Amino acid sequence: MKTAGGLVRGSGGAFKGIPYAAPPEGPLRFRPPAPPEPWDGVRECVTFAAPQPQPAPAPGTRSIWRPSERRDPLTLNVWSPDLGAAGLPVMVWIHGGRWQIGSSATPQYDATRLAGAGVVVVTLDYRLGFEGFGHLPGHADNRGLRDQIAALEWVRDNIASFGGDPDRVTVFGQSAGAAAAVLVAAASGLCRRVIAQSIPRGYRTPAEAERVTAALSAAVGTDALETVPPEVIVAVPDAALGGPGAGYAPVIDGDVVPGPPWEVVPAAVDLVCGYTHDEFRGLGIPVPSPLDLAAVAARLGVDAAGYRATHPGAADADLFAEMLSDVLMRIPTTLTAEAHARAGGRTWLYDFAWQGPMGAGHGVDVPFTFGNADSRYAARLIGSPPPPGFADLSARLRTSWTAFAATGDPGWPRFDPDARHIHVWDTAG
Repeated sequence: MKTAGGLVRGSGGAFKGIPYAAPPEGPLRFRPPAPPEPWDGVRECVTFAAPQPQPAPAPGTRSIWRPSERRDPLTLNVWSPDLGAAGLPVMVWIHGGRWQIGSSATPQYDATRLAGAGVVVVTLDYRLGFEGFGHLPGHADNRGLRDQIAALEWVRDNIASFGGDPDRVTVFGQSAGAAAAVLVAAASGLCRRVIAQSIPRGYRTPAEAERVTAALSAAVGTDALETVPPEVIVAVPDAALGGPGAGYAPVIDGDVVPGPPWEVVPAAVDLVCGYTHDEFRGLGIPVPSPLDLAAVAARLGVDAAGYRATHPGAADADLFAEMLSDVLMRIPTTLTAEAHARAGGRTWLYDFAWQGPMGAGHGVDVPFTFGNADSRYAARLIGSPPPPGFADLSARLRTSWTAFAATGDPGWPRFDPDARHIHVWDTAG
């Protein structure tokens, strides 16, 4: 297939590791994405690029990134159901991971089944952590989002070669990827529709970002952070940067990010957004012991008495989970839907309520989105072997998402912020 950089060859309709920007190393490490070097001949695109620098996903686990690996170009992957077609809808996936971890190469994001519904699917990698979202004087903020915009520019310029329609692009993502989908749609104007699965809170003012950078400099012992190897930076725990949730995130720079998603979501794009019913239960956050629920509520800015009144008889640990689910994901997602609808946008809001081993926890919807039930990620959230209702609910969700990408209608009534119709995803309906 022909791209602006050169010819590429994939396998079975899948093309992996296509460069959309140059390797972010040396003088380009903290710069906005630069165009990749073109190549002669045919580039074999049958393997994913190496992950971007990142820490281990949790204490006691190993990072999927190896410092000894070469720094690949920033790349994307394309699945096409028909390379001879023209004008197919395009869906561009942005993975989540707290702005710090993740890779398009992980099995839960294999898009074979999703593309089989008649859409061209693109997944991509972008700079993470301090490399992508750390504030560094003299350098542009939000480099990870700028990478995503560069990938969308590649889609605009090249996706027709893979059967896709560059004027019919849906950006979709989960968690940090959901926020990114809204933010890059607002900043770039390069998509028609957005699907945002669990939009999180947590964006940095410039002053907050500067404090994180100062804490990082203190932890590594130098202000010359450009000279510090990535493996040294990713080894600095969040606790050293100010505690959980105080690390790297998009900076409200007045340029790429004028504000959080609920302030910038463009009415011109169609929007499907939603949350999982028990977001907290998939986040891996321990319940404090002892638990002072009133103190937690005060820190979160919510009313503990109100939660007790609406959940009579619930244990404090369950109320803690409800508070965190609301504050971290459900409220930001609902605010985004309300802002979009009140601005005149076409909006749909959902609650993914299917219960797995961890309830309807954060991320449980991802295996359903791609139809992949046999990854370690899926086993943790939906069980192994997958329950009998998985295939049907996954097929219904994928049909809705691909119909939205194709026609702008996911198949249920639009969200009215006054009537507050919320579609429920579950095996019962």
